[in-house]
Amino acid sequence: MSQKQRLQRQLEQARQLSEKLLADFHSPAEWTHQVHPAANHALWFVGHMANTDNFFLSILAPTRARKMETFNKLFGVGSVPTADPADYPPPEEVLGVMRERRQSLLALLDELSDETLSQPTPTGAPDFLPDFASVFETAIWHEGRHSGQLTMVRRSLGHPPLR
Repeated sequence: MSQKQRLQRQLEQARQLSEKLLADFHSPAEWTHQVHPAANHALWFVGHMANTDNFFLSILAPTRARKMETFNKLFGVGSVPTADPADYPPPEEVLGVMRERRQSLLALLDELSDETLSQPTPTGAPDFLPDFASVFETAIWHEGRHSGQLTMVRRSLGHPPLR
């Protein structure tokens, strides 16, 4: 299996787990339920994944990135989630952006060769993203990190563990 195939599979598997976890959130109160007043909630997770994938696209293929000022403000690094559903766009809208941004990231990966994945990222990329492959690797572990938080929110609402 090539490096590209491994990255594709892991990106898809990380998102499949997230989608299974998100299937249990329905009401606005559930979407913005926090296990602690400073904790992330499910809607923040969804918006943060969309915003992060868009950031990764802005590094590797700037023309594919979208202007997402509202998402960056609500879901970007340093944003502070609130429990008020009125502070956010509807969950369906945020989910749509999350899914579309991941599809765009996967489409970009599909166009790259293993040789291209080893190329350095463009000037200005953060130091922790030294080459193209590292961008996709970071997307994978980043989603895993936050899906662990999502698991706790889901469990605090009384949902059993996924099987």
